[in-house]
Amino acid sequence: MPSSRRVVVTGLGAVTPLGNNVPEFWANVLAGKSGVRAITLFDASAMPTRIAAEVRGFEPGELIGKKEARRMDRFAQFAFVAAKQAVADAKLVITDDNRDRIGVIFASGIGGILTLEDQHRILLERGPDRVSPFFIPMLMGNSAPGQISIALGVHGPTQTTVSACASSNNAIGDAYRMIANGDVDVIVSGGSEAAITPLAVAGFCSMKAMSTRNDDPAAASRPFDRGRDGFVLAEGGGALILEELEFAKARGAHIYAELIGYGQSSDAYHIVTPDPSARGVRMAMQRAIADADASPDDVDYINAHATSTGLGDLAEVQACAAVFGARAPTLPMSSNKSMFGHALGAAGALEGICTVLTLRDGILPPTINYTDPDPECPVDCVPNVARKASPEVALSSSFGFGGHNAVLVFRTYAA
Repeated sequence: MPSSRRVVVTGLGAVTPLGNNVPEFWANVLAGKSGVRAITLFDASAMPTRIAAEVRGFEPGELIGKKEARRMDRFAQFAFVAAKQAVADAKLVITDDNRDRIGVIFASGIGGILTLEDQHRILLERGPDRVSPFFIPMLMGNSAPGQISIALGVHGPTQTTVSACASSNNAIGDAYRMIANGDVDVIVSGGSEAAITPLAVAGFCSMKAMSTRNDDPAAASRPFDRGRDGFVLAEGGGALILEELEFAKARGAHIYAELIGYGQSSDAYHIVTPDPSARGVRMAMQRAIADADASPDDVDYINAHATSTGLGDLAEVQACAAVFGARAPTLPMSSNKSMFGHALGAAGALEGICTVLTLRDGILPPTINYTDPDPECPVDCVPNVARKASPEVALSSSFGFGGHNAVLVFRTYAA
């Protein structure tokens, strides 16, 4: 990174299938609990896949206000609540002196699809005059950062990144670059998704991309295991407060970790299938490590993308073999998705939170449901039980439909 401005993480917020705040979420991750259940958000009885990782116990009216909540899609509600949690956790006080130097960059891979489905049904059943005037503002993916910036009253850059399952890592990485380059001092970043809807699930089912282990939901997401049969769809939102180090120190902020590298690439291969050569994934990892002014030998842990798909998990393992060489099979690389599924555009934010807390606490989260190791995926996935360790440098990887690859490098903070 050419700039001398260092970027640190000072606040976290989360709404997830494993808890609607960071302490509960992290405790359940370390305990190896599964958030996958039968779908309750709609009648999925006719679907080949009838399981997902839903957010439960979420009351937007109580958390946001009934009027405001009715004017937000579910994905924006998740983003709003997670962002407010993160700001409170960071003890960030927004004033006239700093609001122009604070921005919001928030991701969503799909955006307001629930609103789209609901309003399309109203159009067909009740006519065009009954379509909500809030339809477009609720549908658009940038409604989440827009609502957050309005609530916080901040005037820095406010935007959305959309790159499928790499969206959150791109949002966090772009925020990191803006702060490092001196454009702003603070950015509320992360991602949210709420795509457990009839149309979205039907679409993924038609692609045959999701697990059909309906009789055993908790065991359905099993990255690197020979019995994996597809990903498990999830929803949720995660937020991280990123700050320029001196700004954070001046206000006495608690620092969780430092963000030191960001790398991107494109497979340029197929719109949904990963490149079997894993060239793009390898390049993103190498670029992130180089941006961090580090070497592969410095990396102690990888928070893997690992979705529990046959080709995806294999490509990631092959990329790691190319980047880390003989170390690859013994370098700890676990998958949070084994517990809370794949939240698409929110995945990188939730996994970024886990990566930061891994560094803070010195505990590697497990990959659960690992009972039949795939011989083509020789990896230390921290099987089934969390492990104490002392990682100092960690990668968080995200790869999305369209061939988008985005990798972040975090480090334990050292003054």
